[in-house]
Amino acid sequence: MKTFFTIFIALFFVSASTLFAEENAKTAVNPTLSGSINVHITGLKNVTGMLGVSLYNSKNGFPGKHEKAFASALKKVTGTTDSVLFEHLPYGTYAVSIMHDENSNGKLDTNFIGIPKEGVGVSNNPKIGMGGPKFNDSIFTLNTKEIELTIGMKYL
Repeated sequence: MKTFFTIFIALFFVSASTLFAEENAKTAVNPTLSGSINVHITGLKNVTGMLGVSLYNSKNGFPGKHEKAFASALKKVTGTTDSVLFEHLPYGTYAVSIMHDENSNGKLDTNFIGIPKEGVGVSNNPKIGMGGPKFNDSIFTLNTKEIELTIGMKYL
């Protein structure tokens, strides 16, 4: 009888500790959740020059200060539609801005009052008014392994 009681107590503690470990595993947060953002660019006026695509995780520098972006890509234009893939990004809130540097001089050319002479685009394709696009109108959430965005270029 004493042996039966000892085995019963041992099994009880093993079962309880296993249940506790399983419950903790369910509620643990995985800090390494990451995904990809595939940016499809449409409406490019021509196939000359470069595309500068910047990914922001805050409004700091959005949309035109690409050096403050969370991630950036620069590539030669290959067609009137093009794509850029950002990979291994932590889940979170982002906004994308795009510049079509048609003359490949490394900057967005503007007229004397600051209106772009080259193509621009931002995520969510908001209407662009005075002062340019706003971060809050352009944000989206990455919370899955991959999302696809389509951004239409605007030539003002």
